Amino acid sequence: MQTITSTQHRNALRAAPPVVLPSLLLCDFGNLEREIRQLEAAGVRGLHLDVMDGHFVPNMTYGLTMVSTLREITDLPLDVHLMISNPGDYLKKYVDAGADLLTIHAEAVDDPRPLLEEIRSLGAGSGLAINPPTSVASIEAALPLCDLVLAMSVMPGFGGQAFDEVALEKLDDLRSRVPAETLLEVDGGVNSKTIAACGSAGAQLLVVGSAIFREPDYAQAIANLTQLAGSEN
Repeated sequence: MQTITSTQHRNALRAAPPVVLPSLLLCDFGNLEREIRQLEAAGVRGLHLDVMDGHFVPNMTYGLTMVSTLREITDLPLDVHLMISNPGDYLKKYVDAGADLLTIHAEAVDDPRPLLEEIRSLGAGSGLAINPPTSVASIEAALPLCDLVLAMSVMPGFGGQAFDEVALEKLDDLRSRVPAETLLEVDGGVNSKTIAACGSAGAQLLVVGSAIFREPDYAQAIANLTQLAGSEN
């Protein structure tokens, strides 16, 4: 594989939004490389990895090994979302494993700014996520240090939740507060019924799980979602 820097990956994601990012939680882990090849063939422009620790959120998923494995088998940008306590203990490890964008939760730290600065110093894009109850105003001081801001449209760690439209208000608010180069992302309950509103509100990166992996044709699903995401812009 060719060597592509994290900066090049971020620039590629910024170049032509909207970008539908498959969340790998629902992929077939027994055939991981086959899944990645199918997603590459379907034209995806990046992959989203939800890291859960069973403490900050009630569920546990995968960690460093999954990130490093994916880095070995694909050149796609890896957008790593840390839903963990004490994220500062793991930033270098995840960047070394291959994260191009690394997102921490505002709710997991007293002050996200030193961690965002560290992520940037390590060469990755710095991301900050906020849960539905967390206001945009509460993270305003950290926004200049963010390469990405993620508005959660569900509470992380719980399955089967309805899309919370408060994320749309936050995306619209964020677009007026951050520089044009800052990526805005939405995650949780994003599907064919909700993705158009997300795109209209300003989301450039749209994290999708079941609306891709529960469809028989990944390419068709991604093409449809991408078209819907840009339909109201």
